[in-house]
Amino acid sequence: MAESFRVLSYNVRSLRDDRTALARVVRACRPDLMCVQESPRFFGWRRAARAMAAQFGLGVVTGGADASGNLLLAGERVRVEAKETLYLRHRRGLHLRGMALAAITIAGHRFTVASTHLSLDGDQRQDQAGEVLEQLADFAEREQAPSQVLCGDFNSHPDSVEWGTLTSRLADAWQVAPHGEEFTSTARNPYQRLDAVFVSPDVTVLRAGVPTDLVGQADLAAASDHRPVLAVLKV
Repeated sequence: MAESFRVLSYNVRSLRDDRTALARVVRACRPDLMCVQESPRFFGWRRAARAMAAQFGLGVVTGGADASGNLLLAGERVRVEAKETLYLRHRRGLHLRGMALAAITIAGHRFTVASTHLSLDGDQRQDQAGEVLEQLADFAEREQAPSQVLCGDFNSHPDSVEWGTLTSRLADAWQVAPHGEEFTSTARNPYQRLDAVFVSPDVTVLRAGVPTDLVGQADLAAASDHRPVLAVLKV
């Protein structure tokens, strides 16, 4: 029987909030993989990323400033086979967005994981949703890691055009096996779901959602302006 693994997606707002609470949240979730948005990306960002990962009991895989703040972290069960960072196409005057991708092996299964953060601009966000799918599929084929897990802050709601683009190829893990709470924003007054984990059809979702059964509301509110999404998966 295939072993499960744990993937955590979390916008950490450049570590501007309570870092001790943030570390408690992450450690309580016990992720094998962590997809970070808004990781440190300015002066000393590599050192800051390593220090953050160490606080969580994880190691840096790839990402950071060269993925516009998207970062992949991994635990001891994970073997990294390949990795890549890239910038998404963007329009003049709008914030540069990116992706961090890796082909990894865990519990004997090889698959692709990626972290991204889409634009606040609706038109650009719709374009980026399609581009993210293309980049994910191309990387997965090139690295022979066809099973796919896409995490991120998508700056949109499940009824949006861009969400529909993503679910045309991938499943929204919360819709498959909801567990915990749905809303990820804001952390202090959650009323909307901007953050998600998407998976290819060959990935089994055992649970997905804001892990309120594992983490107290006070720490969730103090750690960042977003709440994390924890998905327990099998390939």
